[in-house]
Amino acid sequence: MKSNPPPQTHPIPKIAGLFWAFLRLGLTAFGGPAMIAYIRKMAVDEKHWVDDVSFGDGVALCQIIPGATAMQTSAYVGLRARGLRGAAASFLGFGFPAFLIMMVLSSLYVRGHELPIAVSAFAGLGALVVAIVANATISFGARTLPKWQGLLIAFAAAGLFGLGTSPLAIILLAALLGLFLFKAKLLPAELAAAPHKLYPLRSFIVLLVVTGAGLTLLLIADPRLFKLAALMAKIDVSAFGGGFASVPLMFHEIVDVRHWLDGPTLLNGIALGQLTPGPIVITATFLGYMLYGPLGGIVATISVFLPSFLVVVGVTPYYDRLRMSGHFQKAIEGILCSFVGLLLSVTVRFAMNVSWEIPRILLAVAAFVALRLKVNILWVVLIGATISVLVF
Repeated sequence: MKSNPPPQTHPIPKIAGLFWAFLRLGLTAFGGPAMIAYIRKMAVDEKHWVDDVSFGDGVALCQIIPGATAMQTSAYVGLRARGLRGAAASFLGFGFPAFLIMMVLSSLYVRGHELPIAVSAFAGLGALVVAIVANATISFGARTLPKWQGLLIAFAAAGLFGLGTSPLAIILLAALLGLFLFKAKLLPAELAAAPHKLYPLRSFIVLLVVTGAGLTLLLIADPRLFKLAALMAKIDVSAFGGGFASVPLMFHEIVDVRHWLDGPTLLNGIALGQLTPGPIVITATFLGYMLYGPLGGIVATISVFLPSFLVVVGVTPYYDRLRMSGHFQKAIEGILCSFVGLLLSVTVRFAMNVSWEIPRILLAVAAFVALRLKVNILWVVLIGATISVLVF
């Protein structure tokens, strides 16, 4: 009697492989949540580290919880591929380029020069970013919106995002519409058979203890840095809707409430946050640097990303238990459609901030066509940035 073949497994990457793959992707991470489509291309289509169903679950989870969605998605992929160490490697790799570039730009800003050059360079890169986000919207939407129900939710969400509606309210509405408009799907057999085994609970508890110990030491060593860390953590756990939601929170807390920086200075930091790859919440690095130098930049960066990382790795095992529910599946499908709406609204928002002269139009069209033809995004960004510097 022949035994049944074992269930299909995914390649198990090395920890260093995860770090370098996400580092390379992080170098081109312009457009905020748009990068999720490119993470999917790498992790699902090229590397086969996770399947499409699991990735979709992860995107929905990362949209529900507060924090920078693309950063959290990188942690989710690493968690699926190699557990807690894989999550840390992917998360650090994806965010490191933005952190390093922002530290350099902050140093130049303190010295009183180079900022005008950087901001003018971004004026040229803006058209390139619009092409990246537009391509991500089409790519992600093509997989997520096969029926009119999905289009309805996506356009409704895009309109609500454009009107400034609370992201949490939009997500809840999308989940409710999903319950009424969609039918539950049968999960692949290997997913239905057993939940994912991610990591021992003990590892997560150790991570929490280390985090608590680090904060305690920071409080003893420098109460000012502790206050900075606590505020950045508060902003992170309050930022429903991704990194863009954190910017007004940061401005309110830093400028209006605590008066740590004046408005124009923080706005310059936000401009630099758009210049760098990665989430716009990397503005926290600039803020910390302005207040307490390089050490402040490091503390602020860790503090603004660590809470959402902990939420992802802490919530995912419980999230897995819900995925077998038909009602839960329909709600998640609705949430994924609202994410396409978010991408569409971001595309429009970015496009409205670009001065559409002929050279920028040509650059955007060329970049968009190259991306649709599957040219690697790293080459598109490098060539586009070079053209931007030369032309603009």
